[in-house]
Amino acid sequence: MAQKAAKTLAARNVSVLNRTLLLTIGFHGIFLILRLLFLQRSLMLYSLLSAPAVIIQFWFERIGRPTYGPNGELKRSGEDLEAKGLTEWMWDVLYWTYLCFIFVILIGDYGWWAYIVVPLYSIWLAWTTFNGARQGLAGFSGADGNDQAQSQTGSKRQQKMEKRGQKVQYR
Repeated sequence: MAQKAAKTLAARNVSVLNRTLLLTIGFHGIFLILRLLFLQRSLMLYSLLSAPAVIIQFWFERIGRPTYGPNGELKRSGEDLEAKGLTEWMWDVLYWTYLCFIFVILIGDYGWWAYIVVPLYSIWLAWTTFNGARQGLAGFSGADGNDQAQSQTGSKRQQKMEKRGQKVQYR
């Protein structure tokens, strides 16, 4: 059963990586052809801002591409490219870079300003993660006014049981 899951993951990774590779080659190729034919400006901005997407593409190829043995047997299926967290963020950066290519093709070098969304999005994700963790750990700090208010708003049965538990029993 585990081998079937590994084969399914390997097949899914191959299709996703092949599609992403074609998209990357297509976007970079169209951009470079249009840039070289119509505008003879420097490619420094292109090199700088497309580098993260190229690095992410190579990283996905390295961790996600399945490896096969000499007889065609699956040795390693690769990491799950649909994982949450950092992998999801890297997909967002990759797709946003593709969108920036479209902006630059349509409106010129001003389209690269859309790339500022990536660090802003990263800061927002870090902030919400930090606040979520901080609020989650706030419950460990002990009793405060909020806990007393919550205990008073319990059901009548719960309040009766607490009151009965507080009475001293003599036998």
